[in-house]
Amino acid sequence: MQAKKRISEAVIRRLPRYLRYIGELKDNGIEKVSSSQLGEKMGMTASQIRQDFSYFGGFGQQGYGYSVQLLFDSMKQILLKDQGFTVIIIGAGNLGTALAKYNNFHDRGFDIIGIFDINPKLIGKTINSNEIMCIDKLEDFISEHQPDIAILSLPRSETKDIAVRVANSGVKGLFNFSPMDLKLPHDIPIENVHLSDSLMVLGYKIKNFQEEK
Repeated sequence: MQAKKRISEAVIRRLPRYLRYIGELKDNGIEKVSSSQLGEKMGMTASQIRQDFSYFGGFGQQGYGYSVQLLFDSMKQILLKDQGFTVIIIGAGNLGTALAKYNNFHDRGFDIIGIFDINPKLIGKTINSNEIMCIDKLEDFISEHQPDIAILSLPRSETKDIAVRVANSGVKGLFNFSPMDLKLPHDIPIENVHLSDSLMVLGYKIKNFQEEK
């Protein structure tokens, strides 16, 4: 049996961007697009796009262009399971609440099915029809509903203990918004998101842009 071709992290991180831009083309009624046209829209070279697409079979014939609908359906299938993913949020503070209200998660195939917190003032309140539950119910909920992803929006001091709990309970992946690079001995994918890092990068770009002017 032929070994599965390993796809680089850089290519994987470009896939959601492809889906977003191709979705815009579809919504605008465009039925066909070339790699050159897509590259111009996305600020990439046509050869890079063709190379990325080649990892997944190419999606079209050279010289003809790509069917926008086929590209959209294929990218969605590559990135998501057939029915998408189910998600729980742990930490219903300001950031956790904002994430729970972010409807684009659902539009992209990620359905929030549970929200947890330790604060008794928050427990029992609802966000987008999801009732905030006590963290003590976490393992039982995971066992019953088998969510795919846990979003962690927690203080640094609580992050690792909660991450271990959800990993031990069978959650398949962690989306970590806490202020630390989370690493676990478990064999589980983790995406660490640092909003302040991105903000500092923007600050650096602004500073250098102004100096160059």
